[in-house]
Amino acid sequence: MSTILIAGGTGLVGNHLSQMLKAAGHEVLHLSRKQNLNAKFPAYAWDLTKKTIEQEAVDRADFIINLAGAGIADQRWTDERKRLIISSRVDSTLLLKTAIERRPTPIKAFISASAVGFYGSRGDNLMVEQDPAGTNSFLAESVAAWEKSIEKIAETGLRTVVIRVGVVLSTKGGALEKMLIPFNFFNATYFGNGQQWMSWIHIDDICRMFIEAVDNERFSGIYNGVAPNPARNRDLVSELKKAVGKPAIVLPAPEIVLRAAMGEMADVVFDSTRVSAKKIEAAGFKFQFPYLLPALRDLLRRKI
Repeated sequence: MSTILIAGGTGLVGNHLSQMLKAAGHEVLHLSRKQNLNAKFPAYAWDLTKKTIEQEAVDRADFIINLAGAGIADQRWTDERKRLIISSRVDSTLLLKTAIERRPTPIKAFISASAVGFYGSRGDNLMVEQDPAGTNSFLAESVAAWEKSIEKIAETGLRTVVIRVGVVLSTKGGALEKMLIPFNFFNATYFGNGQQWMSWIHIDDICRMFIEAVDNERFSGIYNGVAPNPARNRDLVSELKKAVGKPAIVLPAPEIVLRAAMGEMADVVFDSTRVSAKKIEAAGFKFQFPYLLPALRDLLRRKI
């Protein structure tokens, strides 16, 4: 089995992925702000501001998975927050590149998250990996900058895999956790007219994609990390109501109100991004949860 170093290992995807990798027999290390070698997943220190990293962590690793980055929807998008969103992704990648180059022998692969925000808001168009980045969109701008930094690692000849992650469904965080809150008050809420596409994925399936990138040497380049059947926002809420199995009045959250409250960050819920999963399916990946309702029911049943 392999030793896998994860940057961003304590986040929603990182924590679940760490547990799945360990269950599969891999040794999992984390990069963190503070060293804690006695943790369940031993943590080595790094500091993006000071551009420092404990070289031992990188030297021990067979594979590196980078999930690091400031939360997109955690705070209002001030100019300072926008700079942090971009720099946390770009700087983490470049710091890892420097540490990889210091190793006496190459690692086996560098695997990085990206995001479907790369495409921007594209209406009903079905986006594939070869499509260009969106325009006039901070999300697209930030992801494009992130991927340019990843390209610098790919240019060294190291096998590099980029997974453009969609809306990860989990009851432990992210969009689904927030969408479940109104059901406590017998309400369900969709955003605006609810016609915007959401390219979702079950948390098990996105973690299985990262594991496939570790295990399968043929995996290389960019893949969309989404389920094969994206849903419109209103349809997602309707399916969630079925999965919850409780009476709820389905109501819209007016766009004008949300934009007033969230500012530019409202793009996160109003951008329409319909993304194809055909490339990763063609590479041999088999989804456990290709359809929305069974995915939602599984997440609610298992509380993951």
